[in-house]
Amino acid sequence: MQILVVDHPLVAHKLTALRDERTDSPTFRRLTEELVTLLAYEATRDVRTGPITVTTPVAEAKGIKLTSPKPLVVPILRAGLGMLEGMTRLLPTAEVGFLGMIRNEETLAASTYAERLPEDLHGRQCYVLDPMLATGGTLAAAIQFLVDRGADHITAICILAAPEGVERIERELADLHIPCTLVIAGMDSHLNEKGYIVPGLGDAGDRLYGVAQ
Repeated sequence: MQILVVDHPLVAHKLTALRDERTDSPTFRRLTEELVTLLAYEATRDVRTGPITVTTPVAEAKGIKLTSPKPLVVPILRAGLGMLEGMTRLLPTAEVGFLGMIRNEETLAASTYAERLPEDLHGRQCYVLDPMLATGGTLAAAIQFLVDRGADHITAICILAAPEGVERIERELADLHIPCTLVIAGMDSHLNEKGYIVPGLGDAGDRLYGVAQ
């Protein structure tokens, strides 16, 4: 797996604001969208294209266009939804699927509870959205799910990652035999005893959408 930590002052600036506990949910959502668009710029460097010739007001010009099948963007519910707008702003022609996964807070194991994806993903490039790569169980399971459906090129976009999660992803997906890239805004220190990233930014889903009482 290739790991890319995006080193850009605007990424660092927006990430710092996301970490701040004083940042309210509306601002957190807006900053997340803006940050993901910046990450998506780097994440789509390998998006598949083909040649095309267009006619300008002056002459013909050679260029490129995205090829078929269209890229598939897969946010992991629920927190991944907060990243969707930022991703589709840069890649508006992509198709969107959804994958619902939940982590057992005692065992930290991930399981699938819902999905809305094509049955056959052969030949598809998939972009997986999940804000926090903590233990790595959820993202590893999501990537394996897509590979089992036939996806042949996967890029995961996360805001933050912990070394423990990255190590688990690399270990569990070592035998994928397809291109797999992880794009993140920052690599943090470690996980605490509850499996949260330190220093992190808290629970991304709660900070995006609040806590339903």
